Amino acid sequence: MALTCGTDAKVFRRGYHAKMIVPPAVFGHEMAGIVEEVAPGVEVFEPGMPVVAANSAPCGDCYYCRHEMPSLCDDLLFWNGAYAEFARIPARVVKKNLLPLDEGLEFREAAMVEPLACVIRGVEESWIGRGQSVAVIGTGPIGLMFVALARMRGAHVTAAGRRRSRLDKALEMGAEGVVAAREGADLADLLRQRSPDGRGMDVVIEAVGLPATSEAAVRAVRKGGVVQLFGGCPTDTKIGIDSQLLHYQELTIKSTFHHTPESVRKAFRLIADGHIDPNAFITAEASLDDLPKVLGHMARGGDGLKTAILP
Repeated sequence: MALTCGTDAKVFRRGYHAKMIVPPAVFGHEMAGIVEEVAPGVEVFEPGMPVVAANSAPCGDCYYCRHEMPSLCDDLLFWNGAYAEFARIPARVVKKNLLPLDEGLEFREAAMVEPLACVIRGVEESWIGRGQSVAVIGTGPIGLMFVALARMRGAHVTAAGRRRSRLDKALEMGAEGVVAAREGADLADLLRQRSPDGRGMDVVIEAVGLPATSEAAVRAVRKGGVVQLFGGCPTDTKIGIDSQLLHYQELTIKSTFHHTPESVRKAFRLIADGHIDPNAFITAEASLDDLPKVLGHMARGGDGLKTAILP
């Protein structure tokens, strides 16, 4: 089975993805299932075994892999095809990013390993620690995962978004406060008002992927703070950053892309050990036949989070 993702909705709407997909192609990339058959030479896995697969694997040999930056691998191998009855997993992914499931772990739970692995990297690269003030801009599934993981690290989290239902969900995930982004309001100013002594947040995470909210994130952080531009902005867009602000306030602006074999395994353990409940992010189930309707609803801005697609 597979879970829907905002990236899939963009692929459905645009017909392509800059990194992962060359159409025409079957897509979908958050999945878990049962091994049907294995190629010659495969030893760890066998037919009938429940597994979860990440959607890529680094080469292990290029400059970036050798320098512990596998997410930037020059030959990062992607696969897609989770929205189908059967998926053929490339040998490199089998070797590096296919994991057997713990007993009792459901497919719908295991399928969330891939997006959670990406968020784990975002949290680790943002240096979030106990007692820090953290703002998360965006309350989709990714933003809510950031809320949950930042709280697990002992941070005080404020979530910003447009929909009341999503803000309520952020409070359920552990956010101590929420900010309703309003048309015409200065989001950065609203977040700074919520920060300790109004000085700005220690860490601001942008999980929307728009230039306007990315620029607001930079203005909402305190001097010496960290901005994590996690959301990927549309192709050919640019972000304006005040160079004086960047220099004289000693800001750190970072962005993390994708996951690594290490973060995939960390995500798997968080889910398998019960520290993160994927069911809190899955709001519906649908058949494979209903997938176009589900993705169309997502592309139009539907209220749900993730849908479990059942072949």
